Amino acid sequence: MDKILIANRGEIALRIMRTCKKLGIQTVAVFSEADEHMPFVRGADASFLIGPGPVQQSYLKADDIIDIAIREKVDAIHPGYGLLSENAAFARKIEEAGLIFIGPDADTIELMGDKIASRTKMKDAGVPVVPGTDAGVASLEEAIEAAEEIGYPIMLKASAGGGGIGMVCCENEQALSQHFQSVKTRAKAYFGDDVVFLEKFIDKARHIEVQIFGDSKGNIVHLFERNCSVQRRNQKVIEESPSPALSDDVKNRLHAAAVAAAEAVNYRNAGTVEFILSNNDEFYFLEMNTRLQVEHPVTEEVTGFDLVQWQIEVARGNELPCTSQSDIHSNGHAIEYRIYAEDPKTFLPSPGTITTLSYEEFEGVRIDRGYDEGGKVTPFYDPMIAKVIIHGTQRQEAIDKSKKFFETLTIDGVKTNIPLFEEFVDSTEFGKGDYNTDVLPQWLKKKKEEI
Repeated sequence: MDKILIANRGEIALRIMRTCKKLGIQTVAVFSEADEHMPFVRGADASFLIGPGPVQQSYLKADDIIDIAIREKVDAIHPGYGLLSENAAFARKIEEAGLIFIGPDADTIELMGDKIASRTKMKDAGVPVVPGTDAGVASLEEAIEAAEEIGYPIMLKASAGGGGIGMVCCENEQALSQHFQSVKTRAKAYFGDDVVFLEKFIDKARHIEVQIFGDSKGNIVHLFERNCSVQRRNQKVIEESPSPALSDDVKNRLHAAAVAAAEAVNYRNAGTVEFILSNNDEFYFLEMNTRLQVEHPVTEEVTGFDLVQWQIEVARGNELPCTSQSDIHSNGHAIEYRIYAEDPKTFLPSPGTITTLSYEEFEGVRIDRGYDEGGKVTPFYDPMIAKVIIHGTQRQEAIDKSKKFFETLTIDGVKTNIPLFEEFVDSTEFGKGDYNTDVLPQWLKKKKEEI
């Protein structure tokens, strides 16, 4: 494999380029008019304009991307995360064009992208799933009947959805009636499919995910868990590994369930099995992300492995760089903070030009960023500016390093969530580690009441 096209943008495109450069692989980038001056465009060996700013006219133009790949004689396409990364049709078209898709096979992407079908597959494999409907609910009347059987509160979810966009918590029948049609409409608009289903809402849940990897030789391993419970609007902002406040027994059972989930679909390449844990340490399958995660650096920092390199090796048809679970170890503690151009009080995006971006470098601090000073954060894309990954020998050291680093980090020209992190990382709620997905909203509520 001598040349890879990266069908993505921003920090993940640069991240993939770093590994390619290390391996002596040439890179090809595609970019929109809005991204013309972004660092990833300059960082590639060759870059090509793909269209205007909106993703539908640029980064989602699968056929145009593949045409560029063929013309430039690349060997493979890496989709990064988001955009086309979990698009089974895109993966099939790449393979039909005689190129390599750096990810799982299209059938696996399709199966696990359907939340209803994946629930059934996991149940058959003995992986615990959240109580809910095993098929889509077509009408409000059907949804109300099912919700009464499951018991409120329930989560109303888009079967083809991802992240926090395609879901809403309904406390009662009135809320379900209010949101049912809007979730279906939103699901159709965002995911092209308006099928929705219901799951029991697990109160005071923790969001824990397990990194898994498989190869074409039948080897499947896990690379431990990440706690992703610090969230705003059902979307992660802080992730850490290992997960604090979990017993070794719970962790071992989580790891085993994740491997069983991967084995059930003969998984190949990088993937993440997401679980929710109740307050009595019962856990349930949430979904499988058939791609590299935003928070993969957390796992890289505690294991010492380059996960993009692993992806490339598997895509080449090779065995995993480490096939024995006993040879994979977690060392120290890592925390990732997603730095967004957003108002820290409302979480609304704050587009604009970054006039200052400066920080001091410390040992154990890694910055994966997509912008330089002078870069423009546009309204076309997710407003993440950078990821800050802190590694320490133990959790408190990682927290102390975080505080020290944030004192030196300055980003001007746009509003950011840095002030929120500076305060939250110093809070009792985060410090004790025994938190759930409600921790950030509750902490913000308490702060507001104290004013």
